[in-house]
Amino acid sequence: MEAMHVLSAAEMQACDRATTERFGIPSLDLMRAAAAAVAGFAREQFPQARRMTVLCGKGNNGGDGMMAARLLANAGLEVTTLLLGSPDELRGDAAQAWRALRAAPAPGVIQVVATAEELARHNDALEADLIVDAIVGTGFTPPLRGLPLAALEWAKGSRAPVLAVDLPSGWSADEIDASTAEPVFRADAVITFTAPKPAHVFGQLTRTWEQPVVVAPIGSPEPAIISALRIDWAGAAAELIQAPRAAAANKGNFGHVLVVGGTFGTAGGKAGAPAMAALGALRSGAGLVTAAVPAPALGVVSGVAPELMTWPLAAGAAGHISDVNGASDHVAALMAGKTVLAIGPGMGQNPETVRFIVALLSSCRISAVIDADALNILAAQPSLLAKLSFLAKSGSTVVLTPHPGEMARLLRVTVAEVQSHRLEVARGYAERMGVTLVLKGARTVIAHPDGRAAVNTTGNPGMAKGGSGDLLTGVVAGLLAQYPADTERAVEAAVYLHGLAADLAVRDGDQHTLLATDSLAQFSRAFRFRSRRPNGYVWLQGLAAESRPGAASNEAAQ
Repeated sequence: MEAMHVLSAAEMQACDRATTERFGIPSLDLMRAAAAAVAGFAREQFPQARRMTVLCGKGNNGGDGMMAARLLANAGLEVTTLLLGSPDELRGDAAQAWRALRAAPAPGVIQVVATAEELARHNDALEADLIVDAIVGTGFTPPLRGLPLAALEWAKGSRAPVLAVDLPSGWSADEIDASTAEPVFRADAVITFTAPKPAHVFGQLTRTWEQPVVVAPIGSPEPAIISALRIDWAGAAAELIQAPRAAAANKGNFGHVLVVGGTFGTAGGKAGAPAMAALGALRSGAGLVTAAVPAPALGVVSGVAPELMTWPLAAGAAGHISDVNGASDHVAALMAGKTVLAIGPGMGQNPETVRFIVALLSSCRISAVIDADALNILAAQPSLLAKLSFLAKSGSTVVLTPHPGEMARLLRVTVAEVQSHRLEVARGYAERMGVTLVLKGARTVIAHPDGRAAVNTTGNPGMAKGGSGDLLTGVVAGLLAQYPADTERAVEAAVYLHGLAADLAVRDGDQHTLLATDSLAQFSRAFRFRSRRPNGYVWLQGLAAESRPGAASNEAAQ
């Protein structure tokens, strides 16, 4: 899949105009294609729904709903269409959609609702199996007022699931916060068209995290899909790992990851952290992985997987990594033959360990993934950060993977400040320091040194548990080792696949019981998953029925 650009509301409108004016595709054809996508998705996603109520506004979003209602009625479903407003106020394609619906041989029940008070007369429409929200979409500016706002309150009386056309009515397409204070329709599924808007990748549009948000193509050619936002959807980068390996490939073709971390003793029992990072690198396909850990932790780490190589580091009395390891000859031996460094998991911040980290990173000449305690050491060592910037400028890729607390320490601001401006914080830091920044959390942001950003939409609350970040560090390092010529997509794909594997794991279990290592069992399925399904829909969030664990399907063939 080519990069999937995120378009602003204005850019989406420009795309639609260009599709019609430059490429000769009538706007009514776009509406017909959108309606077909809505009707098809409604039947696919809600196969038990026989009674459907379609709420239509007076704009093109409503036109999509009217055409979809006609298609659903033609398919033999019991459809009630409620137009919120006067038919005399319809214009352009929406007016044509209304006329086509009225002229259909079997359009179902069609009602016009002129005032808020009239909604109560249609309470029987709330007894549906599915409500289709086609009131307002991308061109809408919040807040909801008048009849649409009244319809929102009225619809709360239904227990039916809601399918939102384009966006849940009330959401601004350009919203980059996870939630909004404005009144919005609830949604159990969202289908949009051509390209995602900011709200689709940043917003929590559905009631629960696993419900679908999909993008359907409706005929706009790629040259018409232009954006200056410089935001992409991270999942498109997963195409990188879907090409088959050469038949003559050997382990030397896929890099050698060095994982450095861990404590074992009174300094802390954190041998599991570098072990999980190493497993992530192995499972994601790196040719070789070596875990360098304090000598007392060696037995624990080496027992995790027989494929894992280990390197004992001299340890202090408390079980931390000693600064004697920072001697130039020791560092040279440790780094020999390695192609990517992953450093930080479980290291602690003993002064001796800090001196070792400074020595190691100061002499590093390969791409590096820096996480956990190594990030906290960076936050206290501005001079070391400057050296890393030099490393990035020399052609190596430096990836920092902070959670919001670590990001706050790097910037010396509060966590609240980081969380309230996630995109700007990540972009600004990446550009200023010349690094790739993975700002973890719900809707992880991957910011690159050139100012481009990608947003990840996989992952679930079950990942809020120790070990998830360590595993991600390894996956990022593993993909960097395999794709040194395409590091931006390698990092984006790693973040996407890490979250997707956890989503697959939770579908077989429960969020509360999910362990970071449970995701490892789903990596094979995650790597074979295709976010673009055979019908052309791209699943930004959720899993198509045929892609869920236990489904009888072959993703690799689709």
